[in-house]
Amino acid sequence: QGHLVESGGGSVHAGGSLRLSCVLSGYTSNFICVTWFRQAPEKQREGVAALLFGGSPNYYASSVQGRFTTSQDKAKNTVALQMNALRPEDTGIYYCAAVARTFCGETDWYKPGEYLDWGQGTQVTVSP
Repeated sequence: QGHLVESGGGSVHAGGSLRLSCVLSGYTSNFICVTWFRQAPEKQREGVAALLFGGSPNYYASSVQGRFTTSQDKAKNTVALQMNALRPEDTGIYYCAAVARTFCGETDWYKPGEYLDWGQGTQVTVSP
């Protein structure tokens, strides 16, 4: 239904920060659940943070709570992921994913199968 394009990945040392962006296009719905996932080599894709574009609340994985913040800019059709205090275990390919609906489910926002649209991914590498 929609199209997502991520940007902003890169390489930093532990303790550093990065900001990822996801531009949404092609959606006609006023509400879109947008979630950031990441995948490290030989690991399952992990839900990191979610927000309801056009609404609230936000959800975070416990592993990033207090370090990562997701936000929305409706004027630019963009969702951002601000990542602070990065750790080597945050390394992976980060994807934004979306589904047009009026909620992000508190008990299933982190499940990849809930999402119809995926971006191409952006690499984040955190060195010790």
